[in-house]
Amino acid sequence: MGRQIHLAAHFPGVNNTTVWADPASGSQIDFASFAHLARTAERGKFDFFFLAEGLRLREMKGRIHDLDVMGRPESLTVLAALAGVTTHLGLAATVNSTFNEPYELARRLATLDHLSDGRAAWNVVTSWDAFTGENFRRGGYLAEADRYNRAREMLQTARELWDSWDDGAILADRESGRFVAADQGAFRHAGPQFDISGVFGTPRPPQGHPVIIQAGDSEEGREFAASDADVIFSRHSVLEEARAFFKDVKSRLAKYGRRPDDLKILPAVTAVVADTDAEAVEEAARIRRAQVSAPTALAFVEGVWGRDLSGYDADGPLPDLDPDPGEGVSRGRAQFRGDRAAVARRWRELSEARGGLTIRELVIEATGRQTFVGAPGTVAEQMDDYVQTRGSDGFILVPHLTPTGLDAFVDRVVPLLQERGSLRADYTGATLRDHLGLSGPRRPSVREKDA
Repeated sequence: MGRQIHLAAHFPGVNNTTVWADPASGSQIDFASFAHLARTAERGKFDFFFLAEGLRLREMKGRIHDLDVMGRPESLTVLAALAGVTTHLGLAATVNSTFNEPYELARRLATLDHLSDGRAAWNVVTSWDAFTGENFRRGGYLAEADRYNRAREMLQTARELWDSWDDGAILADRESGRFVAADQGAFRHAGPQFDISGVFGTPRPPQGHPVIIQAGDSEEGREFAASDADVIFSRHSVLEEARAFFKDVKSRLAKYGRRPDDLKILPAVTAVVADTDAEAVEEAARIRRAQVSAPTALAFVEGVWGRDLSGYDADGPLPDLDPDPGEGVSRGRAQFRGDRAAVARRWRELSEARGGLTIRELVIEATGRQTFVGAPGTVAEQMDDYVQTRGSDGFILVPHLTPTGLDAFVDRVVPLLQERGSLRADYTGATLRDHLGLSGPRRPSVREKDA
């Protein structure tokens, strides 16, 4: 048997992936939308349902950018509700380590793991900008170099809190009158980021520790994933780049005493399925044109150039101006940080190499994800080959329609993957760790360390 494909479903916010104006699109916030997509994923035997996070609405030229809102309900609240309408599907929440405190966050994640009988996951993200920090009590943010330090210590502290309870500590012995075993929950953590002590109030989660997900491609992000994560959310969209990333990250695990299979690599992808390959190609092109409208394309180039380009035609050539080296016109998007002039140069080169792409054509080309397009058999074969040749361990599917965007994939591609033996025919375990083939928490508990 070949390698098994792991699948996850992403419920996107309002951005240039979601075609929210499509007549077939439903609500982005009604619980019925979340429930439909989650039930569809569970019907397809997916590993988990994934929610990203947006802590401040993005802005363009000082105004909320309604083509890229990224607003969405709070993840853990939505996932707690979904725990009641699903039975096997993992529930993964993106929660920021910069603006939360470990006691409260560990308690909320442990609660979700209890409510779902061991299906919780935490996607650990950091924040880099004062713009987002303005929404929080401390009103600030961390220096770039410190954000992963805080994330590491946040995760370490959360693990200490989860480990402060023993497995089986709830006795509920009616005869003796003892509900809890002695000495549960006591903790003491002293570090550069957190200095806390007390008694943790939530029993050890069913999985020991919720599954840890990480999304980051920097050198620090890769090391963080290799040392601490169970799943990494990859953004590599070209197969050869994906294989290089896969090989690099997996090779880093050994120095932390881990096996390559202890970390699953899952890139975000889209899938367009139709009766024939030709029809799917046509539909994929239509979707990309809908995702990247003329205003969206122009706004994207404004973000890179850092200046108002409203006088330009999105169906015309790239601006003949150099990017503004100043603060820029977009706030809240990581894509528009760093060396924008270098990005602009690459985009000019790409446009020229393709015979002079227009602004809109360039944005469609430059912002596309790995996409599987074709008849059901074609898509199943493409995805299977990708995993069997070690481009990834599976995929996080990002539909362009909410909430019905995965219906065709689950109805038409999943059965073919199951026939190939690449995807489970049914769930064989109860917890998300079971689905992912992960062992239990590898870190010794506080009690074991103290013994």
